Amino acid sequence: MSLEHLWAGWRGEYVTAAGSSEPALAGGVDSHRLDDPDHCVFCRIAASGPPSADNGVLWIGTVSYAVLNAYPYASGHLMVLPVRHVSSLGDLTDAEGSEMWSALRQGVAALEAALGPDGINVGANLGRAAGAGVPRHLHLHAVPRWLGDTNFMTAVADTRVLPETLAVSWRRIHQAWPD
Repeated sequence: MSLEHLWAGWRGEYVTAAGSSEPALAGGVDSHRLDDPDHCVFCRIAASGPPSADNGVLWIGTVSYAVLNAYPYASGHLMVLPVRHVSSLGDLTDAEGSEMWSALRQGVAALEAALGPDGINVGANLGRAAGAGVPRHLHLHAVPRWLGDTNFMTAVADTRVLPETLAVSWRRIHQAWPD
């Protein structure tokens, strides 16, 4: 069966207007305040000190860092971010972009060495409509995957089953992080 297309140009105004006012985030946090680094979870993590299982930070560079996702899709789900509060790829400096890409490569190598996944998803959700949970601080994801890691719990019970704690994942990945 082929995909059909229904062209409805009149909906363009509606779609554009839908993203113009962002609602408050979970917990009542005003999403517009996220432009302020004092109210950004990623900026607070960047200022939380050296890598440790407590803050989830795996590695700190000159202008970027890597951290475990506190709400992972799979064990070992890590993110690479600029230290500076940056909203879009176009706002990155050359140094930030270069160091982030290098850190992402190192993170993938650490995931492969520490966890032995069958594959790894790498990506970025750029903007709220693309699924970014924190749309105003750019971050890249590396998610280890195993054959059969999606099961009935995710599909039926809206629950992810993670085989190890964040602290155990942090220790394993941090030890495997290339120097």
